[in-house]
Amino acid sequence: MSHNSFGHLFRVTTWGESHGPAIGAVVDGCPPGIALQESDLQPFLDARRPGGSRYVTQRQELDHVRILSGTFVDAAILAEFGGPVTTGAPIALQIENIDQRSKDYAEIADRYRPGHADYTYDVKYGVRDYRGGGRSSARETAMRVAAGAIARQVLGPRVQIRAALVQMGPHGVDRGNWDWAETTRNPFWAPDPAIVPVWERHLEERRLAGSSTGAVIEVVAEGVPAGLGAPLYGKLDADIAAALMGINAVKGVEIGAGFAAAAMAGEDAADEMRAGPAGPVFLANHNGGVLGGISTGQPIVARLAVKPTSSILTPRRSIDATGAEVDIRTKGRHDPCVGIRAAPVAEAMLACVLADHWLRALAQNGQGWAENIGG
Repeated sequence: MSHNSFGHLFRVTTWGESHGPAIGAVVDGCPPGIALQESDLQPFLDARRPGGSRYVTQRQELDHVRILSGTFVDAAILAEFGGPVTTGAPIALQIENIDQRSKDYAEIADRYRPGHADYTYDVKYGVRDYRGGGRSSARETAMRVAAGAIARQVLGPRVQIRAALVQMGPHGVDRGNWDWAETTRNPFWAPDPAIVPVWERHLEERRLAGSSTGAVIEVVAEGVPAGLGAPLYGKLDADIAAALMGINAVKGVEIGAGFAAAAMAGEDAADEMRAGPAGPVFLANHNGGVLGGISTGQPIVARLAVKPTSSILTPRRSIDATGAEVDIRTKGRHDPCVGIRAAPVAEAMLACVLADHWLRALAQNGQGWAENIGG
């Protein structure tokens, strides 16, 4: 199976399956001398891990990450950094799988779940790990979150990345009530506390119906310097869109105003500027912090649409591996709204793209450029 890596200078390769003994990743290209230990990664994995609330899959995985290579510590480093630092060598990461229930998938061993990757994997490779979806399972995204935590260390505290669930099914948040602090106070990553009971009722209705629901996530990066990205084939917004589109179950991505820009007049869509003490002051951000493929210094704003979970109890019409028509329902432990746990994954993928482009800009423009922007 090819294409298990993403990124250029900051490059991530993941491995493992949902019901295998472990999942892991190799992060290559991380600069040396960056403080890094397992405790820097674990909080982000805890935010994504299953079993965290009654609104997500009850698979109980601790998701304790181990750093197997790429860091070093001695007495002098410990005194200066308080722990290990990166060496510039590949960083190997591993998380053990401890709560697989493969028997739940015996009934779909030769049947294709509608809306899932079962058929496409089988037709492409001729062999399919049906246990929890194998490689196509969202279990793999735990390693993206771990890699994203390393990317945050590369970017440093100047860049702050946050995600929020802004819509579940047909129910969206009231942007007048937006409070980023609320996303850490409820199980939905909701920035609007008033929407929480609405989503609770909606999820309960979907659960009782043996169904699932979709979601929209907004992810924002603040403190991104101007000058990341390239005008043609290395556009920052194109790489962000590809990274977010590569998350399981994502069917749409937009940057800034996105599709709403099609309904705007030119004078409304233009992000006007005035002179400021340290450069231009933008009067709007319809372009989501990117112009001509290059960051403007404004917040990077993206949204991603996550489809309803395909593994549901409601019987659906399908076929089996012989082509015979069957009705299929999926047992096991599944997220009624996979978008809930996609918020930390979106943060991680955006962090990886920004770290990659930061290193690309530094390689092309030199250390003087980084010093000019305070890097």
